[in-house]
Amino acid sequence: MAALQGSLLIDVSRLMARTRRGRLPTGVDRVCLAYIAHFGPRAQAVLHWGGWRRLLPYGASQELFALLQAPDDRFYRNAALVIARACLPPWPSQEGGNRIYFNLSHTGLDDVGLVPWLQRRRLRPVFLVHDLIPITHPEYCRPGEQAQHGQRVETMLRTAAGLITNSQATLHSLERFAGNRALPMPLAVAAPLAPASLGPGSGPPPLPQPYFVVLGTIEPRKNHLLLLHLWREMAVRLGPDTPHLAVIGQRGWECENVVDMLERCDALRRVVHELPACTDDELTRYLRHASALLFPSFAEGYGMPLVEALKLGTPVIANKLDVFDEIAGAVPDYVDGLDGLGWRRAIEDYCAPDSPRRAAQVARMAGFQVPTWARHFERVESLLEQLK
Repeated sequence: MAALQGSLLIDVSRLMARTRRGRLPTGVDRVCLAYIAHFGPRAQAVLHWGGWRRLLPYGASQELFALLQAPDDRFYRNAALVIARACLPPWPSQEGGNRIYFNLSHTGLDDVGLVPWLQRRRLRPVFLVHDLIPITHPEYCRPGEQAQHGQRVETMLRTAAGLITNSQATLHSLERFAGNRALPMPLAVAAPLAPASLGPGSGPPPLPQPYFVVLGTIEPRKNHLLLLHLWREMAVRLGPDTPHLAVIGQRGWECENVVDMLERCDALRRVVHELPACTDDELTRYLRHASALLFPSFAEGYGMPLVEALKLGTPVIANKLDVFDEIAGAVPDYVDGLDGLGWRRAIEDYCAPDSPRRAAQVARMAGFQVPTWARHFERVESLLEQLK
């Protein structure tokens, strides 16, 4: 192992910042943690803040990796001590070129100092591309994000030794972008992501009534508004027989209409439950006992909630997206994201006692193969072999 120490670099800047603030890990953060678990023993950590960048020595990197994998109440103090010690002289050489630099989160890719730093250190970057949604669907994103993400993707295409995408759909989108802008397409591999180990989720259902779950940050492309309008109509029409809806996820951006419905619609108060944060165990319990996960999103690079639900044996009703078909094939029930009547019928079918439609999907789940980190890293290691 000694010969391999420091042969890889992992940028942990985003993960470090979020963990320091006590934020629960997102899907992107879980990917970084998986890479630390797999590559950590032969890797060093990279941190950047604004124009400041630091490659931590091997020993300090191992300490920081351990803290990031099991953060506690003393995380900030302990991590600060590790970083401070690593920044005191004498400084180890920051050179040693031809090493792989993993950036797994898109963080810092629009920083003007990144490319010169990579060139000075003679590093070979490998980027993980999560999606091109701000470019392909700017109407669902913050103003200015299309140009910013375009710059990030151009940086990846111009500088990468290799690229990893979370799905074949994302890879196709990336290839189209490169072709449209006459940019080089580096060696790339699609490597689906594994779901998180969410915990046992033991205990009774979290809600006594039949209920559905929608999971993800509240933002325009997730199409929460469709579901809330349906639930308002059902609450008026069905009264106490209305199924409940658990909205799990933080409030994001440009979602004022959804927030207005959640806060001011009297008909929804008793049947819609907003949960901005869940522990892994609570999330498992909500998913495991749900009539179905609802996924009417207009655009996704991957769609981890779909994988997590099917892994737990929970049916999924989803918009017909290429990436969902790639991941789950014919297992979910697909309803167009604009077909409100179709969604209402599916929801009412699934919450019916002994629902034949729900039972049919449960039977189809026998053919679902859950993506694993082992298969993901087989593809990544193959890519690294080709880069030697």
